[in-house]
Amino acid sequence: MVEKRNIFLIGPMGAGKSTIGRQLSYQLNMEFFDSDHEIEKRTGADISWVFDVEGEEGFRDREEKIIDEITKKQGIILATGGGSIKSRETRNRLCARGIVVYLRTTIEKQLLRTHLDKKRPLLQVATSSRVVLENLAKERIPMYEEIADITVCTDDSSVKFIVNQIIILLEKK
Repeated sequence: MVEKRNIFLIGPMGAGKSTIGRQLSYQLNMEFFDSDHEIEKRTGADISWVFDVEGEEGFRDREEKIIDEITKKQGIILATGGGSIKSRETRNRLCARGIVVYLRTTIEKQLLRTHLDKKRPLLQVATSSRVVLENLAKERIPMYEEIADITVCTDDSSVKFIVNQIIILLEKK
């Protein structure tokens, strides 16, 4: 079985980080954290409000601090926010403190999975969601690939299959 190393899930919005992270934590009997939920819990407000009041820069500062704190724990699974990897410090911490699993997905799947979600501040703009997601992908995919120990595509498989695939890949690490 997989030893209790930290597992950090990275990838774009709609890749399934939170859903897969919860199932993975259940299967491996590890504590699960979601950086966005931790921010909401500590601020008492949802992510959209934090973005509105503090801007993306303020949000990213909070996110970096929370990820630093959580990644110091042992034997945990963390679903990160899609843009958390923009911080060089966060990328370094993720690499140094655990196994980084990149959940890859296509723009089409992201659009399908996020089109009804009003809690995605980066998609609440006048620009089309496709254009926003394409621009984010150009900026972020190289950073996801740079720090990933394992990459798994989440497009056409069930959560259970993806979780089992991750566990098999973790056992090889």
